[in-house]
Amino acid sequence: MKYKIAVFFSLVFVLFSCKNDNQKRIAENKKEIQKREIIFANIQKGWVLYDEPVTEAGEKSIASWNEWRMFLAELAQKPKKTIGAFQQKSKALSKKAMALNDNIPYEYNKPQIKSRISTLITKVRLLDLFIHLDNIPDKKVTLLVSEINLELVSLQRQMDKIVEKSKIPVEEGESDLLKMMDTSRAIPNTPVIDPNIPRVE
Repeated sequence: MKYKIAVFFSLVFVLFSCKNDNQKRIAENKKEIQKREIIFANIQKGWVLYDEPVTEAGEKSIASWNEWRMFLAELAQKPKKTIGAFQQKSKALSKKAMALNDNIPYEYNKPQIKSRISTLITKVRLLDLFIHLDNIPDKKVTLLVSEINLELVSLQRQMDKIVEKSKIPVEEGESDLLKMMDTSRAIPNTPVIDPNIPRVE
């Protein structure tokens, strides 16, 4: 009899403990869902990327630089419904940003532009990394979005500077001076060998 009572109480205890665990789990799930909704709302509010060229050079380069045009088109499409949509968008942006290094137009194929493209790629890839974490740091994601915007503006302003410099007329003789200063065209310093001096071979 005592054995049956002990079994009965242990069963009751197990059932109540299971209910408590279920209630705790449900409460934790609700907190997790609320946390994800807050993160989603913060990311959605902070996801404002400059998808329009801000300078004249940036606008003109759309016609000649296909990768730049495709990157800006990708920036223009804002994800809406879920965190998964933002994750897919950041992955697509990362691919398009990596493609910016390909087929840079000749007038922009300069170290200043390449360094700004590299910085932009780094920021976009960091965004892709942070948004794919289990615990998404929403403040860091929105900060990276603003940093990407700054890099876009910096890149386009550099394009504008290059275009403005190319409009400056070259003075007479300046091209010859630049050629003379080019070290790759210099005559190498090789010792002059007198053909009359006997040589040991």
